[in-house]
Amino acid sequence: MTSLSVRRARSAQQAGHARGRLPGAGPGRWAVLAALVVLAVVMLLPFAIVALNAVKSPAEYSAGGPLALPHGIYLDGIVEFWNRVDFGRKLLNSLLVSAAVAVLAVVLSVLNAYALGVGRVRGRLWILVLFLVANTLPQEALAYPLYYIAKAVGLYDSRLALIIIFTVVQGAFGTYLLSAVLGNFPKEIIEAAEMDGASRWRILWRIVVPISRPTLNVLMIFFFIWTWNEFFLPLIFLISNDNQTVPVVLGVLQGERMMDATMSSASALLGIIPAVAFFLIFQRTLTRGVTVGAVK
Repeated sequence: MTSLSVRRARSAQQAGHARGRLPGAGPGRWAVLAALVVLAVVMLLPFAIVALNAVKSPAEYSAGGPLALPHGIYLDGIVEFWNRVDFGRKLLNSLLVSAAVAVLAVVLSVLNAYALGVGRVRGRLWILVLFLVANTLPQEALAYPLYYIAKAVGLYDSRLALIIIFTVVQGAFGTYLLSAVLGNFPKEIIEAAEMDGASRWRILWRIVVPISRPTLNVLMIFFFIWTWNEFFLPLIFLISNDNQTVPVVLGVLQGERMMDATMSSASALLGIIPAVAFFLIFQRTLTRGVTVGAVK
């Protein structure tokens, strides 16, 4: 009995040591958690200050400064900015351009990457190098040629020109990325589909795209956010007030003397909310796509 008790005590002691050695049970976990909390506070602090000043009156801002708490919610600055710039129309322009570019760029990337990654066309390496170089070109180098072409074909100051330009620009990155992904696509699946008489077009849309959907969803989300935040080319190509996007109208109005500090904060808040809302809505899709890619 004594020997049995000793063995039980040793087993309990070893189990306790094992529990102590479980991942995340030591002080390192708390240090990482504290660092993440500090990082989150540092990242969210500017947004909190913007939101705080957006609901202040100009008198409260002048009396207490940017860090003082408001005595109430003052929405006149937000309403005045919305009406002054017709923000609803700018929001619709950005949504239309970003959504169209996200969908079309993913489709273009899939078609190009399917030919390069699965079809293995001749000169595949040099074509990928060309796409890589296209991604490294600054927009300032593309501005004048694109402006000249848009003028020549009658698409200047139109949202269609911006959609075409950013579809090609984002599609270059998407092609480079998806070519590596589809290059590792299981050949056995494609060969089995070919033996069943499936055409290449059917293999693409019925086999390759469904299996690669998590990666395509992540790519679409990034394309949407990147296009939404674009400022330089929309500033050049969209000169009409009715066609301008949210970043353009925010950048143009920041230098106006009629914009006080509270209205500037209101404009920044209205510009941030749509992108944050889009990210929160599709956060699960983004996380799922990243984790699926990590597991594979």
